[in-house]
Amino acid sequence: MASTLSHSAVFAAGLLIGVGSILYSNQRPSNHSAHHSHPDKQINTIPVNSASSQQPPFQHQHFFSAPEGLTAPSHSSSLKEILKFGNPGPISDFFAREAYAVGYDRRTRNPAWTAEHLTGSNLKSSDGDDKPDRSHSTFHEDTSIPSQFRAKLSDYFRSGYDRGHMVPAADAKRSQSAMNQTFLLSNIAPQVGEGFNRDYWAHLEGFVRQLTNSFQDVYVFTLPMYLPKQDPVTKKHIVSYEVIGNPPNVAVPTHFAKVVFATGGKYDSGGKGVIGSFVLPNDKISNDQPLTSFEVPVEAVERSTGLTLLPESVKANPVRLCSTVQCDSILKTLSQITYNKPKKSSK
Repeated sequence: MASTLSHSAVFAAGLLIGVGSILYSNQRPSNHSAHHSHPDKQINTIPVNSASSQQPPFQHQHFFSAPEGLTAPSHSSSLKEILKFGNPGPISDFFAREAYAVGYDRRTRNPAWTAEHLTGSNLKSSDGDDKPDRSHSTFHEDTSIPSQFRAKLSDYFRSGYDRGHMVPAADAKRSQSAMNQTFLLSNIAPQVGEGFNRDYWAHLEGFVRQLTNSFQDVYVFTLPMYLPKQDPVTKKHIVSYEVIGNPPNVAVPTHFAKVVFATGGKYDSGGKGVIGSFVLPNDKISNDQPLTSFEVPVEAVERSTGLTLLPESVKANPVRLCSTVQCDSILKTLSQITYNKPKKSSK
């Protein structure tokens, strides 16, 4: 894609100075303009300064519990009376799976974030009767989410988008049940198929797994993102994204982030760990595009998503992942490999 390099350069510069002034103003590539402006597709537009409703990882609040930290006021009204019908939120649900954790966003019907801990040992397939087989896994709705807030299989039918894994099935080979859990729609977001989900994004996932050959522990966050671009007429920065389904329910992220913190091993000489943080547009990307062109500070991802991914002690004077391993050459090599796995489809 000819414009991807300019997109990533402008985007990275904008993230450095905050969400409110991101200069990602280029239009989507012409080869996708018809696809993203289909008259039957719904577009949801919100101001860029909308308050984030997402919660930091591992700080989940049960649905009908009282807001944490609040006590009953001394006035005639009590908290019990005010919240007679229960706490209306949160709109994020926390789930601990066998191979990952996920925060689910009820508003977008996508994960707000997923988190993994990869090692050389837990990426190996189990043996015996429980040896996982991807062909035995099927996409399925997450019944632990109330029906009115969950993504449904019908939302993706003929949508033009793939059901894109945030935690890939290949990261959950420890058992068949662990792999099956990656096919829950609470771990899925709409992704452009050819040129992204089935290509560049898959190569990035493979690159992250390969890091376990060089590091003892690899912590991975994957996040759908909804980033602003500048309106050419008003010059205002607006977040605009497509919504699929009938009725329209599932938001189509404009970008996806992959944040990696790797420790131990031969490349962690200082013992502090290394950080790699990448934001990619949800669009076709040429396999010749350097991964480093999508590199941004992890603080920029946190600021854009309203999430705290890593503690300040880790982010202070970070060592760049791509300064220790050859990110671009490894990814390019992976892009030349034919992946022996079923093609993901939007159906």
